[in-house]
This record gives sequence, structure tokens and C-alpha cells, in this order.
Amino acid sequence: MLLPLPVVVPLALAVAVYLTPSRLWRPRLLALGAAIHLLLVGLALRAPAGSGGDWLRLDAPGRLLLLLVSVLFLVCAVYAVGYLEQRPERENRRFTACMLAVLGAMSLVAYAQHLGLLWVGIEATTLASAPLVYFNRSARSIEATWKYLLISSVGIALALLGSFFVGYAALLGGGEASLLFPDLLARAGELSRPWLRTGFALLLVGYGTKMGLAPMHTWKPDAYGEAPGVVGAVLAGGLTSCAFLALLRFTQLTAAAGEGIYANRLLIAIGLLSMAVAGALLLGQRDLKRMLAYSSVEQMGILALAAGLGAAATFAALLHLVLNAFGKAGLFLAAGNLHRAFGGKTTGEIRGALRRLPYSGTVFLFGLFAITGSPPFGLFVSKLLIVQVALAAGRGWLAALFVALLLLVFAGMGTTTFAALQGRPTAYARQSAYRDRARGYLPPLLLVALVLLLGLHLPASLRGLLTEAAAALGGGR
Repeated sequence: MLLPLPVVVPLALAVAVYLTPSRLWRPRLLALGAAIHLLLVGLALRAPAGSGGDWLRLDAPGRLLLLLVSVLFLVCAVYAVGYLEQRPERENRRFTACMLAVLGAMSLVAYAQHLGLLWVGIEATTLASAPLVYFNRSARSIEATWKYLLISSVGIALALLGSFFVGYAALLGGGEASLLFPDLLARAGELSRPWLRTGFALLLVGYGTKMGLAPMHTWKPDAYGEAPGVVGAVLAGGLTSCAFLALLRFTQLTAAAGEGIYANRLLIAIGLLSMAVAGALLLGQRDLKRMLAYSSVEQMGILALAAGLGAAATFAALLHLVLNAFGKAGLFLAAGNLHRAFGGKTTGEIRGALRRLPYSGTVFLFGLFAITGSPPFGLFVSKLLIVQVALAAGRGWLAALFVALLLLVFAGMGTTTFAALQGRPTAYARQSAYRDRARGYLPPLLLVALVLLLGLHLPASLRGLLTEAAAALGGGR
């Protein structure tokens, strides 16, 4: 079994970067590695969908995830060059190497067609990203890192147990046992229903922990709050997307086995719970990064709810996945700029951001409208599609509750954001040496602009990729 180049190259570059003696060149090699990865992804997408071996094959959903991860990572890597140059007090050897290792692990998730290999990829993202959370080396960051590792490890252990249950459900079904998704789908009707149902519940909790669904979200505010903004962007935009794709694959398998109603009820319940918990915790929230963490809990709830609406909402879920990744990453990068200029993350420390950092502050403002689904941003389109599917299914109550929770989240995020953007900057901020520079505000601006442009026009190539991925997962549009 040979690993594909989009997996091998980042892992090899991680070793090369770690061995590079120059702290100045390591961030540049990080950006170069991200650019090479995007080039390799472009070449991989030119190959027919589904080409590859049995264990590692790039099917339509994997193609979408791989492209999403590569584009997002390139923007974050370019941002990291300027960020690390402004943090000379921190050694960047582990940071740059772990960033590339995370890219390789996320690429492995996109290719994985085996239950065990998929689990290995998700676990690798956890192990590689933990040192990134600890980058600031403070008491809070080490606490956040341990919480991230412990809770994620428990979740990923449950996911492994769920994978065993699914494998045993196939074994009880008779015939040759296989842990490959195509084989399991082909024999879905023969799977043992009780073992499959239990396995799906464990997988929902396991991979839901990695996504940050409530009530397994408790690691998220600490990890996102203490990690650098660029790390939060990769976690919220990339790693959660990998976990959601894993959950979608098992949802498809459960539905093919005739247990779709069971899976959908669990997904809708946990989706609504996540949105409600996030909305309640966002009210009165004063920490900008923790606000974005709770917003991520809400967005993961939206994805779970869309997945629970069945095949008709798969296209909307995948579109929302892409738009959320770009929008949330843009907000985290902009929040990182505000953090350095004001020396803090709370609204007591950040005031008058539009005056002090007019470019980053403006990007953060538009990022708020983007991530809350205000028209004409793309997330408005994906949320509208979810409402349409709910109404078409005769679930008006669900659509109404969904919209009400969206308004609650907007109220909480809007209050915190405007408190930070308006007013007179603090004395610390006026004396701070940090200034808006193009390399700091252009990457988040690009990501937020993508969310806007994709709301105004969805290119035929991206629409086709989304449609193929939705069809491969049992849905379509």
C-alpha cells in the first residue's frame, strides 16, 4: 500500500523543516510546502474519481475534502510566515513541522477507504496538532493542551470501539469480513442491526467529540482560546471537516443498512443540542476567541442537523462545510491580529478595534456577517437550503427552531463583536507597536471574500464537485 503524494510530501517536508537550522527559513518552507501540496492536489483532481487502491482511494467526497484542506492550509501557511516573524521569542521548529504533519494527516483522511485507516488519520491529526495548541507555553495553554488531548483521546477511543462494532456487524452478516467502506456498503443489508446501531452511536460520540458537538465540546473553548489564531483556523476549518466526513461515511452506511431513521434522529437531536448550548453560552461572552469556539460548536450542530435531514440535505451540508471552513478560519486569523495589537482577547481589553486596526477590524466585522449567514454571504445560501429541505419534509417545527437558534447565536456574537470593534482603543493598544500590515490582514480578507463570492456565484466546477460528493454519499441536488 503506497501512500499518495499529497500525504507523503507534507510528512516528508515536516521532517525536513524540523531539521532545518534557520528559524527564518522554516516558515517559508511551510508556505512552500503548502503551495506544493495544492499543486499535487490539482494533479490528483485531474485523475478520474475513485482512482487508486482499495485502502487509499480518492472518491468524490475525498476530493472535496482534499481541495478544501489544501486551499485553507495554503492561506494559513502564508499568514504564518508573517506571524512567526513577529514572534521571535518563540521557537518555530516544532510549530512548522507539526503544521505540515497535520496537513499530511488531514490528506490521509481524505484518501482513507478503510475504517481503521480513517481512524488512524483522525488520531494523527490530534497528536500532531496538540503541540500547536501549546505554542504560547503559558499555564493556560498547557491546561488547554491537556484538556484537548484527554477529551479527544477519549472520543477517538470510542470511535475505534464503534469501528469494531461495525466490523463485527459485518462479520455476523456472514461472508468474507471486510472493513472497506465500498465492501460494507455493498453488503449493508446483511449487517447485524443491533451491532450497527450501537456502533453508530459510539462513532457519533467519538467523531462528534473531534468535531466539538455538545456535550463533547468542552475542550474547544480552551484549545481555540489559547492557541494562536492561525492554529484555531486550521482546527476549526480543517480538522473538524475531516471528522465530519468520517461521520457522513458512517451515516451513509447506516442508512444503506436500513437504519437511516435511527441515525437521523440522533444527528438531529445532537445538532439542535449543539446549537442551543452554543447560543446560550454566546450570550454575554466577553472573550473573542472563546466566542469563535462556541460559534464553531453551533456550526458543527448545523452540519449534524443537515446530515440528519437525510440525503436531500447532503448537498447543503457539504456546501455549508466548505463555507464554514473559510469563514471561521478568516475570523480566527483576524482575531489573532486583534489579540496582538491589544494584548488580550476580552472585550475589556479590546475596544475600538475599527480605529486601531481598520483593516483587520473591518475583516472581523464582515466575518461576523459571513459566519452568521447574513445575505449575500454564502452561508446564507447553505442555511436557506437546509430550511427548504426541512420544510419540504413537513418539519416546519424544525425549520422554525433552526431559525430561532440562528437568531440567538447572531445576537450573542453581534453583542460581543460590536463591543470590541466600537469605542476608544485602550492605552495599551495605542502604545502597541503592532500595526495592520498586508500580510496580516490579506489572508483573512481572502477567506471572508471567498464566502461572499461563493454566495453570489457558485462556480460550475465547485458545484459539480459538491454534487458528485453528495451523490456518492447517497444524496444529491
